[in-house]
Amino acid sequence: MIRTFFRAALFAVGLTAASANAEEPFIVVQSTTSTQNSGLLDYILPGFEAETGIDVRVVAVGTGQAIRNAINGDGDVLLVHSRPAEEQFVDDGWGVERFDVMYNDFVLVGPKSDPAKVRGGMDIVEALVAVSEAEAPFASRGDDSGTHKAEMRLWDWADADPTAASGTWYRETGSGMGATLNVASGMGAYVLTDRATWQSFGNRGDLEVLVEGDPRLFNQYGIILVNPDKHPQVRAAAGQRFIDWLIGPDGQAAIASYKLDGEQLFFPNAE
Repeated sequence: MIRTFFRAALFAVGLTAASANAEEPFIVVQSTTSTQNSGLLDYILPGFEAETGIDVRVVAVGTGQAIRNAINGDGDVLLVHSRPAEEQFVDDGWGVERFDVMYNDFVLVGPKSDPAKVRGGMDIVEALVAVSEAEAPFASRGDDSGTHKAEMRLWDWADADPTAASGTWYRETGSGMGATLNVASGMGAYVLTDRATWQSFGNRGDLEVLVEGDPRLFNQYGIILVNPDKHPQVRAAAGQRFIDWLIGPDGQAAIASYKLDGEQLFFPNAE
């Protein structure tokens, strides 16, 4: 109902400003380093652009920064992975409506020597407790990204505050996933990463996946149109067209077909 009403509103706006909306040459999508670093966007966007003639310009930052950028009006569409923050963005009026797009999972990566002895476990909270008790090196993004938000939620469930050890065994990089994996590789540290970025990461060094499969490592992505009532410059018609494509059959099929070394990295689940 909300979506149908909004589309009707977009059509009405188009009738009163036909010359302004007759052509939407590009949109700006505020998204994450994981969607960019994994190669997904480079794979799927040419299909949309060829079909519509709309160029998609991606700003790849952490989820927290992407949301702040969208609040400032620096974008038309938000594609991120922190559902509570996304829902707050919509509830506060900055976004029109949120849609599920796809999911994958997080994994705990660490050195082959595994000083915390967590290899093969499926309980991520238990693993983090072991890492903190061993004071084993841990590299955190520390950047308010979706991955960082997920990590801090897991630490909270482990009843631990690793930031109290910041600069000792717990290192905050303030950087994206790829850069943080590089730090972890260099110092032989544990690190929480989305699986897609890990699969596309080339500088693994001595690192390997040690903990995976816990349902709490589920990683959902959502997409939202930035509210044109808040920011009139938002290219609402073109932005909604991109959303409709991504959550529709063509976009969902494109997401499902993206593989790296034969492994599917993202799983579409739009309703």
